[in-house]
Amino acid sequence: MGDVGKCELCERDKIEITVHHLIPREEGGSKLEKANLCIPCHKQIHALYTNKELAIRLNTINDLQKDAAIDKYLKWIKKQPASAMVKTKRSKSNPRKK
Repeated sequence: MGDVGKCELCERDKIEITVHHLIPREEGGSKLEKANLCIPCHKQIHALYTNKELAIRLNTINDLQKDAAIDKYLKWIKKQPASAMVKTKRSKSNPRKK
């Protein structure tokens, strides 16, 4: 198990967290600001958005929380216990492969 803390996106606490580069490494963000996200939120972000889109318009937690594409997911995940295993749904508009 990795680090346990609070997810900056869904704000659930006492959950395993990962480091998310707010500007993806592939877009030059390897040494820039990062956020601590739970695994489901981290996976959902990368399922919904391309790295280019994250770098250009969704490079803060606040911007992510306000985005319509993830809004329904955030409302749902906030109600899930930290121990819940959840599936990630890929956006039809995100051309990235698994």
